[in-house]
Amino acid sequence: MNKLIRNLPIGQKLLLILLFSSASSLLIAGALLIILETSDFQRSIRDDLSVFAQLVGNRSTAALLFNDKNLAEENLAVLHARPEVNMSCIYDAQGTVFAQLHKNNSNDHWDCPAWISAQKTHFELTHLVVVEPIIDEDASIGSVYIHADLSSGYWHKIKFTGLTFLVLTGVSILTFFLSTPLLKLISEPINKLLTTVKLIGDTQDYSVRAHKVNNDELGVLVDAFNTMITMVDNQNKALMLAKNGYRALFDDNPTMIFNLNQLGVIVSVNHTGMKQISLPMQNLLGSSIFDFVHIDDIGCVHQLLEDCLLKPLQVHKQDFRQMCYNDLIIWVRATAKRIEHDNGEMSFLLVCEDITETRQLNEKIAYQASHDALTGLGNRSQFENHVKQAVASAQADRLQHVLCYLDLDQFKIVNDTCGHLAGDELLRQLGDLFKKNIRRHDYVSRLGGDEFGILMHDCSVQEAFVACEKLRDIVRDFQFAWENRSFSVGVSIGLSAITLTSSNAVDILKEADVACYAAKNKGRNRVHVYRPDDEELAMRQGEMQWVERIRQGLTQNRFCLYGQPIIAIDHYDEGLHFETLVRFVDDNGRLIPPGAFLPAAERYGLASAIDRWVIKQLFKWMVEKEGFLQNLAVCSVNLSGASLSDETMLAYIYEQFDTWKIPPHKICFEVTETAAIGNLSFATNFIHQLQFKGCLFSLDDFGSGLSSFAYLKNLSVDYLKIDGLFVKDMLEDEVDLAMVKSINEVGHVMKKKTVAEFVENEKIFNLLKTLGVDYAQGYGIGKPVPLDELTVIKPFPVLLT
Repeated sequence: MNKLIRNLPIGQKLLLILLFSSASSLLIAGALLIILETSDFQRSIRDDLSVFAQLVGNRSTAALLFNDKNLAEENLAVLHARPEVNMSCIYDAQGTVFAQLHKNNSNDHWDCPAWISAQKTHFELTHLVVVEPIIDEDASIGSVYIHADLSSGYWHKIKFTGLTFLVLTGVSILTFFLSTPLLKLISEPINKLLTTVKLIGDTQDYSVRAHKVNNDELGVLVDAFNTMITMVDNQNKALMLAKNGYRALFDDNPTMIFNLNQLGVIVSVNHTGMKQISLPMQNLLGSSIFDFVHIDDIGCVHQLLEDCLLKPLQVHKQDFRQMCYNDLIIWVRATAKRIEHDNGEMSFLLVCEDITETRQLNEKIAYQASHDALTGLGNRSQFENHVKQAVASAQADRLQHVLCYLDLDQFKIVNDTCGHLAGDELLRQLGDLFKKNIRRHDYVSRLGGDEFGILMHDCSVQEAFVACEKLRDIVRDFQFAWENRSFSVGVSIGLSAITLTSSNAVDILKEADVACYAAKNKGRNRVHVYRPDDEELAMRQGEMQWVERIRQGLTQNRFCLYGQPIIAIDHYDEGLHFETLVRFVDDNGRLIPPGAFLPAAERYGLASAIDRWVIKQLFKWMVEKEGFLQNLAVCSVNLSGASLSDETMLAYIYEQFDTWKIPPHKICFEVTETAAIGNLSFATNFIHQLQFKGCLFSLDDFGSGLSSFAYLKNLSVDYLKIDGLFVKDMLEDEVDLAMVKSINEVGHVMKKKTVAEFVENEKIFNLLKTLGVDYAQGYGIGKPVPLDELTVIKPFPVLLT
């Protein structure tokens, strides 16, 4: 019943409410009316009859006392004037019937009860029994008994109540019909609101609004509904925007996004993943992700998902190959995470980025990092790795290997005559030549420049020597053709054995390099084997050890500056004139002369760095030494041949002049004759640039070269320093004396001042003065001293014997 009513429209519910309330009111009112009328009737008739019974009893006192039954019956006749009374009785004190009277027209015959001692006034259905005592002097002398039939009275009350009920029913019906329009004031707005709700639900058009009829509570409800729909519309639009944004983020994401169940089955995939695999969406959904993983990578993808299960809070990554439907294989970088859903289910989120190009680029970069771009051979770094592996193999398996260090001879001729393109082509052809003429398991690399390395595995020194001799012959017989010209080159090879006692790859490379250098020193185009007791190799290794010491000395300022005075021979030279010299301070504080480390510096490209250190420290000292620049006439600074050909050295010297504000005319740069001739074009430009700034130049060790005078015309120097080898023996050797004399005369003819080195005694000094040499320098003049101890020497010093 309740369910049926619940499903009724609200209008019918309102009608039912009205009907139910009206009917209930009528029924309750009718019931109450009947009850009230009946009660009132019963109370009234009972009270009336009780009064009559008392009256009759009072009148019948005498009749009972005198036993006068006629009088008693006359008194009872008064009661029968009431229509409802159909029998009355008087009882004596013993409770027996004394007198009685029956209504003759009564259809029912009633007899007085034989005893009424226990009876009281009461109702019996439609009958009323009244019992009242007869009192005389506070004592009961009898009772009055009345029996009344109330059927007629009840029926009268029922008719009255029915009439009243009919009137109420009519009023209720009239009220119902009058209330129906009022119900429409409630039901119609609700129905209109319901229609609007259905329309919005069916069309999903949240722009529709409910029509407000009245300004009552329903109007407030309509306003609230419209406000809510507006909010829903705005939120729906925002959700649609967010949905479109997330959909775009999902589908248009350049990465592939897969949602997998616990078994790796694809639950959803974005458009990028679909396009990449080249399968339609319906074919992808329900497929296993392992169907699109390279067979060799399935294990690592399984491991990736297992890691997600074991560590759900972490993001896990893995690179693997993905198989596409068009037989294309791509490399992807997968990022995976375990996802817990609200319903308790679990899935995997797999985001895959195509890294094929990156992978190929990395492989290319790795190849380039380990291979020489010109020849395609392994580079020095890769070769060193192979040597390290060979050392480990020799120590672990007690095998012997041999490292071969190859340096081409006469390669510079090809570069200088035909250009670097020809040199590069020669290196490529020789790289192919070496690769074709070594064993399959041997390894060849280009170590840099015109140097190559070959690692011969599981090979004795003697076998390697024979193989390298064959390689040397092959290179010697090789003819390189370039632009109608033909060249032949040689190769110097150094061998170093890799055995159980070998320490590390660096030392083995040094040993092979030293052996190769020894092969070049012995005449080039030969093979030399490294042996620890080889004196020449020991000297070469000593030079190589100086390389690291020089580098440390430059960074730790382990060098110090000395100065050796230079004096004018036949006139008074105002101011201090000296040559700057450099010393190395070892760990024990001992001074190491330049002859110990300069050859290594020049051989391994560190001479220019020493020159820079000397210039900077010298200029700084000059500025910080109070009054020094005022007393200085000329300071000579040595430059190596490497500095003359260093394109950045000029800029560095200019920078130091600008930084320390040193007068350029007080600085004389000294270059050796050999260095100047070896880099003639660079030296000429270098000298010209600094002389233009105001600096002086001195040509050191002049006369040691075979063509000194010929080159002198091209070198615009201010001083000629006569080689000391001629000066120190000119007293005993006429040839040396002639050389000194001729150099001095040629220098003067060319307007250059001359300086004699190695002036060790007074006789040499006096002979130089006789020859007209301008300046003297040597132990007889003054020994090298720290810069702080330099002093101006008088024109006629006390010379040492």
